[in-house]
Amino acid sequence: MNEYNFNFDTQKQLLYDILARNPVLFAVLREAPSLGLENYYVGAGCVCQTVWNVQNGLDPMHGISDIDFVYFDEDLSYEKEDSVIRRVKDRFRGLPVDIDVKNEARVHLWYREHNGYDIPPYASLEEAINTWPTTATSIGVRLQGGAFIVYAPFGLNDLFGQIVRANKAQITEEIYRKKCEKWRARWNTLTVVPW
Repeated sequence: MNEYNFNFDTQKQLLYDILARNPVLFAVLREAPSLGLENYYVGAGCVCQTVWNVQNGLDPMHGISDIDFVYFDEDLSYEKEDSVIRRVKDRFRGLPVDIDVKNEARVHLWYREHNGYDIPPYASLEEAINTWPTTATSIGVRLQGGAFIVYAPFGLNDLFGQIVRANKAQITEEIYRKKCEKWRARWNTLTVVPW
């Protein structure tokens, strides 16, 4: 995938051009500012998997089970998060995929129940993205005032290179292996870096 090995600004434009080819994901990016949330990203699997799909000549939505919509609000009440979830899901009701909405400020409250171990509270949305399971999926994007905003703490080389590499900040080897198995079944061009 050396044709994507450019400087970050060039990669950012390539990423925008590729995401624009996914009408479902791009509809979310285009319409999300109308929700009035200041601190949010669309990210993780739906972004990197769109890139992999376009690179491999697949339908842009191939293998994408949901669109991750994350935000950060220091109001940790379930009721507040639930109201945002309902607002976002209502806005994108007609899309053919689920929108997975999370207040990253609340993740530590339920993480043990879902994954078997505790994590400390995140201080920011970017800090949460810093811990996402792989370097390629540690990415958040949004459109803001006509600008394409990208937060990618590990850069974009692994994403464009179709390299799956563990971000060991938080996940376990078992979680990583399961993700790798699932993804390799859908995208056989991936290079998986062993744990």
